[in-house]
Amino acid sequence: MSKKKTSTFYLTERLTLSAAGTPGTATIDLGAYVDVADRQAIAIESVDFIYQGTTADTRIASAVGADGDVFAQLSDLNRGGTLQFADDRALIASGCLTVDSANVLSHSSDMFPDLFGARDGVRIVVNDQMYFTAESSAVAGSAAVNVTVRIKAHVCSLTAKDWMAIAIQSTAADN
Repeated sequence: MSKKKTSTFYLTERLTLSAAGTPGTATIDLGAYVDVADRQAIAIESVDFIYQGTTADTRIASAVGADGDVFAQLSDLNRGGTLQFADDRALIASGCLTVDSANVLSHSSDMFPDLFGARDGVRIVVNDQMYFTAESSAVAGSAAVNVTVRIKAHVCSLTAKDWMAIAIQSTAADN
């Protein structure tokens, strides 16, 4: 069973993609929140992906240009800066923005809660880092596509059994 130790807070990270087909990766340090000795972890309540153009007020359709997709993923293991399939156990959340030539936008995102000891459908992370990866299939000329991940979370403590179950799952996902 998990017990909430802090109020909700937000973690954010932004990637700037300037070339089509070239993924960008950022590391989100959780070392100040995760503590093995105290069985303290991060409980992720929700994850949002925000897509913007070269500047905060540039239309994303102008930055992507032609038909294209912008993919974003958040995971608790380093997968080498590549996008992963949805069956990867380390995957926390993923999102995709599709832009077509008629400037019609379509967005989808998901979050995969693990529910180990949590009553409120959160994803519990015991690793000391998370990895944010994004890739755009198209970038117009000298434009850039910016993708920001916004993570709503809180610190929680776990029972010894729940901590071990999550640690074992995380280790198994590394293979």
